[in-house]
Amino acid sequence: MADHVDQVLGPTDDTVSFFQARGMFYVTALWVLAAAWLPMLLITLLIRMVGGYRPRPADIVLFAEFTLIVPAVVAAVMLLVVWRRLGWLHTSVHGLDFAATGRRPVHLPWSGIASVGLHGRGPFTELIITPVAEDYATPLPGAGGPPRLRRRGGETAYIIDVGLMSPGPEVLLAELHRRVPSKV
Repeated sequence: MADHVDQVLGPTDDTVSFFQARGMFYVTALWVLAAAWLPMLLITLLIRMVGGYRPRPADIVLFAEFTLIVPAVVAAVMLLVVWRRLGWLHTSVHGLDFAATGRRPVHLPWSGIASVGLHGRGPFTELIITPVAEDYATPLPGAGGPPRLRRRGGETAYIIDVGLMSPGPEVLLAELHRRVPSKV
């Protein structure tokens, strides 16, 4: 009696990988933090000035240093925290393997994908993957929290942050069009 072996038609090395570049993560975290940090410092300074505080020239230098240094240091710490857990996605003849930043990876065969789509713009673009049924998805070994899920009206979807992935979200969507043109 011969053993049954699953055969894949076509090349088995037809894998495309998408990943979040650490440099892009750092720069994006830096400008987002700076955009939030500067107004907080200005509001704090204005509140203190209403209370009678008058900044000296040395205080202005300190304020400028805080404006530049704090976002850079916080962005670096954030990058170190997620260093090996940035989001990624692999497409192959076997299906889609993916993980959102800081989350455990998941495998979904092509036959288990009901739909995919992009949501958001720029660095905040997310890929929404809706499986045919939740039991099609197979958790893969790895560190991190549970996969990002969105549940609406009895439908479950996986969410992966793809705005900072290389190649970009448009290339990712083109690859998914190539793999499952009827579901994209």
